[in-house]
Amino acid sequence: MTDSTGVPAHVAIIMDGNGRWATGRGLSRSEGHRAGTRAAKAIVTRCRELGVRHLTLYTFSRENWSRPKDEVALLFDLLVDYMRGELQNLLDQDIRLKVLGEMDGLPFIARQALSHVINKTAHCATMTLNLALNYSGRDEILRAARALSAKGITGEALTEEAFAAELYTAGQPDPDLIIRTSGELRLSNYLLFQAAYAEFYFTDTYWPDFDAAELERALADYQNRQRRFGKTGQQLESGDTNK
Repeated sequence: MTDSTGVPAHVAIIMDGNGRWATGRGLSRSEGHRAGTRAAKAIVTRCRELGVRHLTLYTFSRENWSRPKDEVALLFDLLVDYMRGELQNLLDQDIRLKVLGEMDGLPFIARQALSHVINKTAHCATMTLNLALNYSGRDEILRAARALSAKGITGEALTEEAFAAELYTAGQPDPDLIIRTSGELRLSNYLLFQAAYAEFYFTDTYWPDFDAAELERALADYQNRQRRFGKTGQQLESGDTNK
């Protein structure tokens, strides 16, 4: 769904390329992740300024647990620092934090920090910031299917709406635009159900270099597209949805 200004209601980003950005500069991967965190802060603020209502950042996938233990530990240290340092900014900008994924599997200190910010920002309504953490699109679909089965929802009662209500994104619109940085051209198990009608934007820019100008370039590209949602010869007008 696009608002009257052409800004997508929901932008989802696969933040890729921190390690390659660092390697190309003779830096450690940890410096790449720190630079990536700074980029994320700036993009959250710019999305809020532009009127994006929902922003989802692919922060840590289930597959990322296979990375070296010291790198995983650093990623969660950066996450905790972000939570502690950005809480007031989120409140000032009226941004609500939500987590997509299995929080129970995260380190205790990360769960504490996330829960604190989630509770403190629960009343915020201008923008929702979703962090996909310990997230897997396939697992999310299986989780929703099991929840529906446990409720005895079958047959005609098993609708797209009923299924979507069991997803982590329940109550939020599907992403209009999915951005992936660093030149990779795949979804990587990200928002598989929700991405059915999303527009995709791929850039060779590594995530630490993805700044406000890069974001605006992606949004301009999106605004120049004609979204058809499978309706032959019939463009959906601004404000229509795929629901």
